[in-house]
Amino acid sequence: MATTTRLGLPLLKAGQAQKEIWHNEALALIDLAVQATVTAVGLDEPPAVPVPGACWIVGSNPTGAWRGQARALAGWTEGGWRFVTPREGMAAWHQGTRSIVRYAEGQWRAAAAVVPAAGGATVDAEARATLAGLIAGLRELGLIA
Repeated sequence: MATTTRLGLPLLKAGQAQKEIWHNEALALIDLAVQATVTAVGLDEPPAVPVPGACWIVGSNPTGAWRGQARALAGWTEGGWRFVTPREGMAAWHQGTRSIVRYAEGQWRAAAAVVPAAGGATVDAEARATLAGLIAGLRELGLIA
């Protein structure tokens, strides 16, 4: 079967029978990968009762139905499990932490945590207020944890 280079989506062939099957499979995979939203990151065992449309990032040592799909996006659909192999730079919204996770150098990485300034001998209230506002805004956007 011929597939696309980046996401491995199935391609149709001229004169191919039952094209709707391959077309629907490609749409199901696109639905998982584009603007991905995940329930959890790094799970090795599939949930017992997944809900259609829910998506997870598989851990490093998957078991059961996820065996062989380390670090993939795993989505439960009406037709069962579907997987998308991550590509460098791919991002997903992690519902649990309300932040972005990004795939880089073979790993899913959470947004960096930023600790607000505290203490110190010299206090500049305006600078601290500005930094606190900036940090809050970045957290609101999910760019940092």
